[in-house]
Amino acid sequence: MLLDRAFTVLFAQTEAPAVAQQPPSIWNSVIFMALIFGAMYFLMIAPQRKKQKEHEKLLASLSSGDEVLTTGGIFGTITNVKDDRFVVRIADDTKIELGKGFIQSVVKKTSS
Repeated sequence: MLLDRAFTVLFAQTEAPAVAQQPPSIWNSVIFMALIFGAMYFLMIAPQRKKQKEHEKLLASLSSGDEVLTTGGIFGTITNVKDDRFVVRIADDTKIELGKGFIQSVVKKTSS
């Protein structure tokens, strides 16, 4: 009985008084989300847009005689440039038409 009372007094003394806490400010969440979005933009979106603009510039500069590599891994020489596609010779008597977006890179640029 005495032991029970000693534990009750001991535990009653160690309990922390209830302190009213204020809820976190909404501005902390807004600032955190803005920082996350800013980091995502500079790490992912901006480099991708730069790469896309460089690819568009490459496509605009292509002309007949340029050797190119397609996204499918086919090497060929541009023989004709149309509005939305290129005619590419991939063998002696073999020509294919490719959409402009399917040119990956220029292997050899002709001087024009």
